[in-house]
Amino acid sequence: MKFLLAISRLIDALNERVGRTVLWLTLVVVLVSAGNAIVRKVFHTSSNAWLELQWYLFGAIFLLAAGYTYLRNEHVRVDVLSSRFPKRVQVYIEIFGIVFFIFPVSALIFWLSLPYFYESFRLQELSSNTGGLIRWPAKLLIPVGFALLILSGVSRLIQCVAFLMGRGPNPLAPVQTKSAEEELAEEIKRNAEQRINGGAQGH
Repeated sequence: MKFLLAISRLIDALNERVGRTVLWLTLVVVLVSAGNAIVRKVFHTSSNAWLELQWYLFGAIFLLAAGYTYLRNEHVRVDVLSSRFPKRVQVYIEIFGIVFFIFPVSALIFWLSLPYFYESFRLQELSSNTGGLIRWPAKLLIPVGFALLILSGVSRLIQCVAFLMGRGPNPLAPVQTKSAEEELAEEIKRNAEQRINGGAQGH
């Protein structure tokens, strides 16, 4: 179990790193969206490439953050009934959901998306829109996103078993975390302070 919990921590660290990177993509999407709107209103023109970049980034946020969202227990749960059960029963229900829903569905989408991505990559598929972007990077997000979700499911499964064995905390316990907006603001502030401190040391 110690070995499995170590694997769980590695998976969580990976999803945590990806999730924090996606926080920055959220800021980029806002800037790109605002830039597109300003250019369209002020200069009465638009670029398909920039519009598609906006869609690609939105897709990246949704797909790449799926595992991170599951890690943080921030995904949508329909637990009107299960919340009434004892904690151990809730964990058994979680295990059932992981084994019979998350794993099969995620594995199926992952498997079916591989040839979808490969064919696009092989042909160097371009957008059908004039001046649009190349398509395969967006299609690559599908298998990568679901692979991260599968890994997050593996980690949660290990944590559930550890809890039932008395070897770990309840993985379904609510975690007091900051919102994505608060985390992004702190990341920006932290990076700004590091640049300021680095510049001061350079002088």
